[in-house]
Amino acid sequence: MALTLSELARRLGLEFSGEPDLVIEAVASLESAGPSDLCFVQSAKYLGQLAACNGGAVIVPSDLQSEPPCRAMIHAANPHLAFVQAIHLLYPQPVAGPDVRIGPGAQVDPTARLGAGVSIGANSVVGANVVIGERVRIGPGCVIQTGARLGDDCELKANVTLGHGVSLGCEVILHSGAVIGSDGFGLVPDGESWVKIPHLGSVRVGDRVEIGANTTVDRGALDDTVIENGVKLDNLIQVAHNVRIGENTAIAACVGIAGSAIIGKNCKISGAAVVLGHLSLADNVTVTAMSLVTKSIRQAGTYSSGTPLMENAQWHRSNVRYKALDKLAGSIASLEKKMKTQSD
Repeated sequence: MALTLSELARRLGLEFSGEPDLVIEAVASLESAGPSDLCFVQSAKYLGQLAACNGGAVIVPSDLQSEPPCRAMIHAANPHLAFVQAIHLLYPQPVAGPDVRIGPGAQVDPTARLGAGVSIGANSVVGANVVIGERVRIGPGCVIQTGARLGDDCELKANVTLGHGVSLGCEVILHSGAVIGSDGFGLVPDGESWVKIPHLGSVRVGDRVEIGANTTVDRGALDDTVIENGVKLDNLIQVAHNVRIGENTAIAACVGIAGSAIIGKNCKISGAAVVLGHLSLADNVTVTAMSLVTKSIRQAGTYSSGTPLMENAQWHRSNVRYKALDKLAGSIASLEKKMKTQSD
């Protein structure tokens, strides 16, 4: 959808400067933008890149002191957010019609209830007593097992699996390969063998949740695994049985969350971090990349673990010294004790 500069700024609720009738047709990066494209700079440190930019308009910080070298500007307190909002305006999603569309090879159980405007891709399977809300889009090759429920305006990309009894809120996006509601890793030792624990719970996903490609969320053993409203999960994340993730928490790729851990609201967990089972994280906690959380975090803040990257030879020398730390600590304690005795 093409919009004039003035109309785009009006819909964003922002001030602008430049030719009001300039037509904006698309968005682009600073490097690739053309005369009818919109781009953005988040802060003044990126202004140097605008000199070589051919974009038609740019979203800039409201508090910008210097004049950037561009012919049209939209002023925003958060340029990145305004840019994303502009994308939604320039690339509107098609509105679903009232008819239900079922692709070739798809199997829909007669007891399933489908809302208006539902589309089901080729070779997907919808099981018994499934309830699907209005305008839900299901890609090809998806499997929705018995008793699952999907709220309005959900979107399942290709090859998503929903286990039996799983419930999704409204506006949930599940990317390709996501598996929601598989059995958790629950085993009881019996001598030298293992006995599988039946998982009788399910998974409850709130509204406006997005779950990335090949991410897995296991069903609960007795109670449900819960993903609250607004949670964003990246690709390749493992969420184990009976985990609860609080509202608006964002978790990056390759994170592992062990069973029965509780993650608070508005948390940020960076890539490849691990949270051990039965721990709790307070609201507004940030865990940096590749950290191992081994005990509960009771207060908001940023937490890290592990050693920083260094040149390999230096790392080997440091590793040798790590092994000597216990002996060194004992020597220091002994010396402190000796000095205290002498001073007494």
